Amino acid sequence: MKDYFIALQLFAAGEQVNTTATESLSAEMKTFYDKTLITLASPYLVHDQFGQKRDIPKNGGKIIEFRKFSSLPKALTPLTEGVTPTGNKLNVSAVSASVEQYGDYIEQSDLLELTAVDNTIVEATKQLASQAGLTMDTIVRNEIVGGTNVLYCPKVSGGTETEVTSRSQIDSTALLRVKDVFKAAAELKAMNAPKIDGYYVGIIHPYVAYDLMQEAGNQWMEVQKYASPENMLKGEIGCLGGVRFVESTEAKIWKAGADGCAVFATLIMGADAYGVTSVTGGGIEHIVKQKGYGNDPLNQRSSIGWKGLKTAKRLVEEYLIRVESGSAFSMTAEEN
Repeated sequence: MKDYFIALQLFAAGEQVNTTATESLSAEMKTFYDKTLITLASPYLVHDQFGQKRDIPKNGGKIIEFRKFSSLPKALTPLTEGVTPTGNKLNVSAVSASVEQYGDYIEQSDLLELTAVDNTIVEATKQLASQAGLTMDTIVRNEIVGGTNVLYCPKVSGGTETEVTSRSQIDSTALLRVKDVFKAAAELKAMNAPKIDGYYVGIIHPYVAYDLMQEAGNQWMEVQKYASPENMLKGEIGCLGGVRFVESTEAKIWKAGADGCAVFATLIMGADAYGVTSVTGGGIEHIVKQKGYGNDPLNQRSSIGWKGLKTAKRLVEEYLIRVESGSAFSMTAEEN
């Protein structure tokens, strides 16, 4: 990431000069800035990384199709010698979703460009990349936290567990525990949910990760102890019960528990549980407008912005479990 900052600064310093309305970015510059924006936005795309990816269809309208594959039934009929059986067909169904466009821009004056110490196009691109990444990730998160497959962590007081049947009953004693993780993993296994590189994956808030690691003790395996730590997932912090956990401050929080307690969603999933559109190939575009664009007769304004197309869709509800819990931080955490 640091190398990209340096490259961006050098590129902007060499190419971004005083321009007029008749001048525009070269194809090389546009490609460079598009790739830079996507690279800088990528660390924020935690929820995005486990979805079935689909490119934005060019000239294909606003509807995109994801593929949902059904399992084959057991083949319990014995084969007859010398006779070719009827065989089967791959059962594929299409799930459609409508893509929407999002974006924002920063306008800057010619005076700012002349007097600023820092290269303003570099700083603006960094800020816009953060915004774009968080925006796209939240769109995916809001879709997948709406799943119907949910577990509520029980309240625990004095060693006594009390069953929780709704979000409104959760309080700060309803912590995510080791056995809740094992239970979620067992349910995914029972549904034959395919794994992601041999594991299920959980997306967890740092507050809930703290609670879980405190209870797990030596059962928690940190990424530094992996046999191949170089293959760690984006945001990965450790593994427990066959579930690799990635941490995100954007994990969903509702202020909807008992007495206004914050309720946290931990998503535990298998492969192909949901689909997303790719951020490359039209997913995110970096846009630079030189001074003099639009109604700017004195070349006083330029702008840097981004726009992108995005959608997400749950494909197999049984492959995605939302575990709702409280936390030691429930009374101070804010909804996101």
